[in-house]
Amino acid sequence: MTFYWFAQAIGLLAFLFGITSFFNRSDQRFKLQLSGYSLIIGIHYFLMGASAAGSSALLSACRNLISMRTRSLWVMWIFIMLTLSVGLSHFKYWIELLPIFGTSISTWALFRTRGLTTRCVMWCSTACWVIHNIWLGSIGGSLIEGSFLLMNGFNIIRFRRLQLRGIDPFAVEKKAPSSMGRLADDR
Repeated sequence: MTFYWFAQAIGLLAFLFGITSFFNRSDQRFKLQLSGYSLIIGIHYFLMGASAAGSSALLSACRNLISMRTRSLWVMWIFIMLTLSVGLSHFKYWIELLPIFGTSISTWALFRTRGLTTRCVMWCSTACWVIHNIWLGSIGGSLIEGSFLLMNGFNIIRFRRLQLRGIDPFAVEKKAPSSMGRLADDR
């Protein structure tokens, strides 16, 4: 297997890992799964020679994990400044600015928004990555980001329809107490 196809295989692994992330209603699980995906796809971009995208993806993995613990403005700005400084120092072609921009707006969304708004901003970020990945020739990256674009778009529509019917699709589901426990107490 040549190095090129090894790099493409890592991209396909990222595709398999990340394909279901936008189905999560839980923001915590959503961010955790995106972190794993970002780590794998970041490695893929570095192997493909796209350092700006690789840096943005690895910063995204860290950012996603940290955003699970804090929504602090100063932490958000640290990640935006890191993304801009590292990404801008590595880009060679104007199209490489798209993942830097996409990562910056998704950073803002993960720290400052919730639910449907997060997914809408992530959809815009994904559009930037799709264009970049097609330009780069990344098979796995194009497949996963194209899939994210479609799945997240369909889920945005589905979640919005639920909201219009008065259902909060992002409400944490509570388990009802077990009836088996009550039956045992009744004996």
